[in-house]
Amino acid sequence: MEDLGPPIAHLALEEGTPVYDRSGERLGVVDRVVTDPDGDIFEGVIIHTLPLPGRHLYANHDQIAKLGERGVLLSVDRDALHELSAPSARKPASDPSAEGPVHAALRRAWDWITGLR
Repeated sequence: MEDLGPPIAHLALEEGTPVYDRSGERLGVVDRVVTDPDGDIFEGVIIHTLPLPGRHLYANHDQIAKLGERGVLLSVDRDALHELSAPSARKPASDPSAEGPVHAALRRAWDWITGLR
């Protein structure tokens, strides 16, 4: 794993930044930074896995050890990440306000990928 550089805020994290698991293996690149609907609170990142075209994984903020200028280091292995899947493959929420914060972030991430929002 290369030097990640100095720590940065999620607002400075750019698309295409390399993402590494906790052992230093490169998983892919940042596809999108996920925030709350107002854009103020960092919730996680969508990772486009390698080799491309790959698939999309979601790392919640508590699965991220460091946001660096030249890379993101996760505190978990690939297997602990959430795979983004079509809404039909997910359990529908009878009441969207009852979903937890991770599920809400996953729903927003999927909506972004599919262009629904």
